[in-house]
Amino acid sequence: MLANKFEPKRKFRWIIEIEGVDAFLAKTANRPTYTFEEITIDWINTKRYLAGKFAFETLAITLYDPIAPSGAQQVQEWIRLNYEIVSGRSGYADFYKRDLTLKLLDGVGNVVELWDLTGCWPTNVTYGDLDYASQEAVEMSLTLRFDQAILQY
Repeated sequence: MLANKFEPKRKFRWIIEIEGVDAFLAKTANRPTYTFEEITIDWINTKRYLAGKFAFETLAITLYDPIAPSGAQQVQEWIRLNYEIVSGRSGYADFYKRDLTLKLLDGVGNVVELWDLTGCWPTNVTYGDLDYASQEAVEMSLTLRFDQAILQY
């Protein structure tokens, strides 16, 4: 029972926008995921379950690291807003938390799904491995924590 006008969203049609990080550096990204904690209500010899607190999971992003503009430098500048390695200074959340927009596109470039993520900051950054035997591009991996993800449409 497939509709005649069925057109799936494609994994390769998307753009991610993070302040201070060039959008064309993005290689892979996840869409937001969330979980509900589970509350168990015990009664005699049975159990009932209720939804508990709601929590967003972290978001994984892989970026290319070109020579210029340097992806590593862009990410490092973001990290320095939270923690300055040389001085040990720690920043305010208002400085290091950024908003992120994830757009899924159709075949002609129209936005068909729009996510707004607020309060994003990197919890883990891996600048990638190097290998004399490889010809692949250098990549970086980021794990982002965020406060909210709103699916606009």
